[in-house]
Amino acid sequence: MRKIIHIDMDAFFASIEQRDNPDYRGKPLAVGYAGPRGVVAAASYEARQYGVRSAMASKTALRKCPHLIFVMPHFDVYKAVSGQIMEIFHEYTDLVEPLSLDEAFLDVTENHKNIELATQIAREIKQKITERVGLTASAGVSFNKFLAKIASDFNKPNGLYVVHPKDAEQFVEKLEIEKFFGVGKVTAERMHHLGIKTGADLKQWSEDGLVANFGKAGHIYYLNARAIDNRPVEWKRIRKSISSETTFSEDIDKPEYLLPELDKVADDVIKYINKKNFRGRTVTLKIKFADFRIITRSKTFPTHITDYETLRKAGFELLELVDLSPKVRLIGLGVKNIEVETGSSDDTQLLINFDEDDFANRF
Repeated sequence: MRKIIHIDMDAFFASIEQRDNPDYRGKPLAVGYAGPRGVVAAASYEARQYGVRSAMASKTALRKCPHLIFVMPHFDVYKAVSGQIMEIFHEYTDLVEPLSLDEAFLDVTENHKNIELATQIAREIKQKITERVGLTASAGVSFNKFLAKIASDFNKPNGLYVVHPKDAEQFVEKLEIEKFFGVGKVTAERMHHLGIKTGADLKQWSEDGLVANFGKAGHIYYLNARAIDNRPVEWKRIRKSISSETTFSEDIDKPEYLLPELDKVADDVIKYINKKNFRGRTVTLKIKFADFRIITRSKTFPTHITDYETLRKAGFELLELVDLSPKVRLIGLGVKNIEVETGSSDDTQLLINFDEDDFANRF
């Protein structure tokens, strides 16, 4: 039986700002840009009590909490702290799969300290994080990634929750469908329409029925409903895509204004492609309109894209296919490596360019 831990830092960005500035402690705080087109990247637990959440428009957050404190992000600090935390993980196992700066899976079935109980390792890691970086983390412990991820959300902040094998199916059956890892708002609404509101409801469906309604993700839902997740902790991740995007201070509907911005993101992407020796054949254009509706347009080439002119031209051609009359808020361009597609929903993507009001798109 595998022993998997999921560690999730508590309000990571906001907690670091409160740690480093005593004036912010105990007060509702948001990391982000407070301007009219700003977005909350992270919210402290004091802010969350007012309904402030990450990815929320700043004006909405201020309406919910008029005395909300906004601070600009310090990504260099966040990355440095994340590096300290990852070092703690590696004291126990080499099988560490980071999901972002503030969370990771650890396979401690065999570990450097020969500790039998994964729960003990989780407690030690939480304690070391507090002692060394002055922050708290929540941990979920179970025998697979699906259950460990969900467990880490219980008893936050500074929580520890264990799902034992004998309790796993009953645990999943009682879960609201929104708690399932990989089930977002749109998918949850579709499931509700089909009468699926809990894990028990999901378990009543056949695998073929779920695939018919949700595509290849249906296979995963079928297994998860039975507390099954055979995915290994991937300590070596294969990058599947590289993209860059930018948000405008004012909405744009004229191609002559969009093309220079598309030039910039294409340049960002091709520089990183060549720096990392990344190889991909599919170009994807991303457009977010003024009403926050998002569309994508893609084109696949017979050979890998390695030069700026090819990427730039592909972006321009894809832009010609888009009706710009609703006005554009954000434009992005990416290159994807379809050869490493696995059918997994947790596609690894690196955003290498962003504006003040689009922090949530990066992490």
